[in-house]
Amino acid sequence: MPLRIAVGQHSSAGRKPANQDFHGICLPEGATLAAKGAAVALADGISSSDSAGQASQVAVASLLQDYYCTPDAWSVRQSVDRVLAAANSWLYAQTQRGAGRYDKDRGWVCTLSALVLKGRTAHLFHVGDTRVWQLQGRALEQLTHDHRVHVGGETYLGRALGIAPQVEIDYRRLPLEAGDAFVLATDGVYDHVPAAFLAASLEQHGGDLDAAARAIVDEALRHGSNDNLTVQLLRVEGVADGDALEAVGGAGALPLPPPLAPRLLLDGLRIVRELHASSRSHAWLALDEASGRPVVVKVPATEQREDPRALERLLLEEWVARRLDNAHVLKAFPPSGRRSSLYTVMEFVDGQTLAQWMVDHPRPPLQEVRAIVAQIARGLRALHRAEMVHQDLRPENVMLDATGSAKLIDFGAVRVAGIEERDTSERLALPGMAQYMAPELFLGEAGTPASDLFSLAVLTYQLLTGRLPYGLDLPRCHSLAEQRRLRYRSLHAMRRDVPAWVDDTLLQALHPEPGRRHADVAEFVHALEHPVAGRRATLPLAERDPLTFWRTLAVLLGLCCVGLLGLLAARG
Repeated sequence: MPLRIAVGQHSSAGRKPANQDFHGICLPEGATLAAKGAAVALADGISSSDSAGQASQVAVASLLQDYYCTPDAWSVRQSVDRVLAAANSWLYAQTQRGAGRYDKDRGWVCTLSALVLKGRTAHLFHVGDTRVWQLQGRALEQLTHDHRVHVGGETYLGRALGIAPQVEIDYRRLPLEAGDAFVLATDGVYDHVPAAFLAASLEQHGGDLDAAARAIVDEALRHGSNDNLTVQLLRVEGVADGDALEAVGGAGALPLPPPLAPRLLLDGLRIVRELHASSRSHAWLALDEASGRPVVVKVPATEQREDPRALERLLLEEWVARRLDNAHVLKAFPPSGRRSSLYTVMEFVDGQTLAQWMVDHPRPPLQEVRAIVAQIARGLRALHRAEMVHQDLRPENVMLDATGSAKLIDFGAVRVAGIEERDTSERLALPGMAQYMAPELFLGEAGTPASDLFSLAVLTYQLLTGRLPYGLDLPRCHSLAEQRRLRYRSLHAMRRDVPAWVDDTLLQALHPEPGRRHADVAEFVHALEHPVAGRRATLPLAERDPLTFWRTLAVLLGLCCVGLLGLLAARG
């Protein structure tokens, strides 16, 4: 069930010749509503500026238009923060070009409050002195704090759009329930109408929210308001369910595909042969008859066809790939015509998995490993910039083509911020293969770019040694204390040709605590190629060759004991 919202609003110049408030609501439908939610915004221009009304209009219009142009994968907060930062920069530039350069009270300055309602969550953004309340039952709570500064009996705006090159936006996240109501109002209203009247108007006018908004504005005018007046009202009629299939594109309504077989024609795709089968899905090589291009058709495995979550993860793979354009991320090639059933179409890579490459190259040169790792890191960075985390990086999920280019594949476990904040169901308990998963995922924490960095470091270690840095001990650790007792197995004893500082780099990237790792995968790749001043050139003997170290130490201790016995005998 999609999110359902009732709205009402009213604005008046009041006793002023012009209305410098500006307001707007965007209520999209279908996939856009599921992916981005509904947005409402209210801005109030400062009365001392002739450009304030234009500033309010720019702020609201920018938010309501540009927010829906941001990537679906971005979280609401990142999307709105980026949009408001851009709007503020433009308004500040206009302020600096005009009379506001030396007097900010005459600049392109306005306050702003906005709500984005998505799924089962309300996202609140606020700067200045417009106000937002939430009404639950009969309880009315003010959600915003006025950014006013009181100096010598005078009141000034402490924060607003257009005053400075950067602006700090207050943010709150609130759970939504059916029946919740929100009120947005400018100071021309709330300075003259008590909060209790707001709640009473909503109750009195029932389903006619426009009438309730007009009643609130009229009440403020009767009580002497001499400012512009604007009120916006929202009531949540129904919250979205936790099914993210709609956000992934609505393909969840498609029927399941027929059993695939060679020479079968499926929506213009001629099936050639099966490439891979797993408990989750079956992948088939197919030929797009329109373009002549080979593609991979993936369908759900038989045992997964009745599981909505499994179908959702399958659809998510194509959804993710279509939103990324990177040479090291597998591309999606959706059919040109109408899709008759539920399946995904992806790029075909003529090559081998990294797992098979490792079998064929058990002891690759360090420089060759660096080249592969750098390509994988570029693919991961593309995901991370889009607020996605792969979460299932392992040798089987990296393809190497005939030219040696590496590509990330299998996006069924990808964590997408923009979808996860809408889907309230449980995230995948163990999203990847245990041997390559970051320690924090075993403790129930959400995947982050630092988790992908850990997995990349495990891959790097395995490429160089053919082993895992912690063996099979990591999956057995069920607490942070146990994880801190893990013993990293230095690779130098197995690869004497690898510099000690490379081992140090891997040790940092494989730290059990995410905050102790490199800042991102790019920093890790740079550290693999550039020694840092002060790093060890060689490992101590105890780490380089523990057996020799302890044998030597035992011999020295034995000699000391013999010497002591000799001294005691001489004294006796």
